[in-house]
Amino acid sequence: MQIDLGGKTAIISGSTGGIGLGIARQLAASGADVVIVGRNAASVDEAVAGIRAANGKARGVVADLGNAEGAQALFDAEPHADILVNNLGIYNDVDFYETHDQEWLDFYEINVLSGVRLARHYTPGMVQRGWGRVIFLSSESGVAIPAQMINYGVTKAANLAVSHGLAKRLAGTGVTVNAILPGPTFTEGVANLVADAVRQSGRTAREEADEFVRRERPSSIIQRVAEVDEVAALVTYVASPYSSATTGAALRVDGGVVDSMAI
Repeated sequence: MQIDLGGKTAIISGSTGGIGLGIARQLAASGADVVIVGRNAASVDEAVAGIRAANGKARGVVADLGNAEGAQALFDAEPHADILVNNLGIYNDVDFYETHDQEWLDFYEINVLSGVRLARHYTPGMVQRGWGRVIFLSSESGVAIPAQMINYGVTKAANLAVSHGLAKRLAGTGVTVNAILPGPTFTEGVANLVADAVRQSGRTAREEADEFVRRERPSSIIQRVAEVDEVAALVTYVASPYSSATTGAALRVDGGVVDSMAI
């Protein structure tokens, strides 16, 4: 299967690092014109330069998509998209009783409303052109809510609800909407989370991340963290013309963490 996204513009939120950057790289490798979006100009420039160095087409927009003003800045710079990947998200490890109202609101604004705003803006153009792909990055935590990350899990569950409902709203238009559910994935953020354990054990960050999966997600079938490219590969397929019969779906790339044959 040869995925060709030539002539398609792909906007990926939160794409200066981690899963978002991995998705941008793979979409660019498949021929898409990718738009890197992030809050830090230096990080945006670095991500764009890396993709161009690999002969991909990329440009960047500096915008804080965690608020309406930042979303408008993106809309002004990039009015149209054929592929929208709502990847922006934050997470932490805070007990329910120590998570105050403002933190709940911040998580909802960034993890949920950012994608809602972008989808609301870009999908009318997709409908007019008769083709489009909208992809929300949810998480296995949106199905199996972690006791230590309840606020995060709630927002990831909301991603599933929005994507499924929007898919039905856009029925028959040629625009598909799907959610991707990664499991624990080896990113810079995960490496930072296990940094203390690395210092204590002397193991590598990857080894500690794998140990975290075995300890905290024992239902994992692969018994390790996923690689960013493994998640990005599924996103690239869903963004392609080959996925035209897939919409309203919650597609897991969680390594089998969710112990179920269906969502």
